[in-house]
Amino acid sequence: MDQELPFVFNREVKLERSSLVVGWVEDVGRLGPTVIDYIVAKMGAQQFAEVDPNEFFSLGGVAVERDVAQFPEGRLYFHQEKNLVLMKSNAPRSDWYRFLDAVLSLCQQHCGMDELYTVGGMVSFFTSHYAPRDLIHIVNSQGMKDILAQHDVPTGFDYETPPGQRPTLSTYMLWVAKRRMISGAGLWSTVPFYLMRCGDFEACRKTVQFLDARLGLGIDLADLDVEVARRNEEIDKLKARAPEIEGSLRKLEEHVTLSQEESERLMRGIEDLFGRGGWG
Repeated sequence: MDQELPFVFNREVKLERSSLVVGWVEDVGRLGPTVIDYIVAKMGAQQFAEVDPNEFFSLGGVAVERDVAQFPEGRLYFHQEKNLVLMKSNAPRSDWYRFLDAVLSLCQQHCGMDELYTVGGMVSFFTSHYAPRDLIHIVNSQGMKDILAQHDVPTGFDYETPPGQRPTLSTYMLWVAKRRMISGAGLWSTVPFYLMRCGDFEACRKTVQFLDARLGLGIDLADLDVEVARRNEEIDKLKARAPEIEGSLRKLEEHVTLSQEESERLMRGIEDLFGRGGWG
């Protein structure tokens, strides 16, 4: 193993022409890490490396959720038969380029990676959970754009980073990948704003369904179907006993913008119902 790469290795791995899928912990509805955790669990992917925490992460301001400290992490998994690499990571505290370049270098050298997908959530303030989720993409090559068009992923999305702001970490990773001649796409699924803290399994399903079709993973999504139906049923029960929640959701279905007070009340009601979390 290459000692100069800032990783701790758990095992030797050698893949050919693999695909890398990346989810960042700091994400809307924790969609990115939920997708990674779900695929790892469903496919039995095995961890083979993790980022040396002393290199890129800070322990200052460690979050505590349900009495458990949430230490920063960067873990890489692989599935031999599917030539698949998965990464779930916190964002580095600084030096984005060195971090992303090191990840891509590792995956190229040891996994023969030649294709990159980042996954995450994008907040929607104008739709309810009953509406289908949109899967939006940004690509770093025409070849990847042509590939996504074959999978009914809408093309023609325009976006410009606001002046004075950095691009998202996923977009920056696509740029670093392009410099290494790696074809890549950033995939974002819309997430209704009131699910951004407790997770959106419909958005997870939308993302995993695409990855399953594109990468031939052979994943049975029946458990996600059950989870989506269960959550919708719980929200319907909440509507029946909370007229103000029912009214806000009806407005969203009719594409009526909510007031700040209505939005905050809806978010509190849904979060009280489901708590915060992701898959597993």
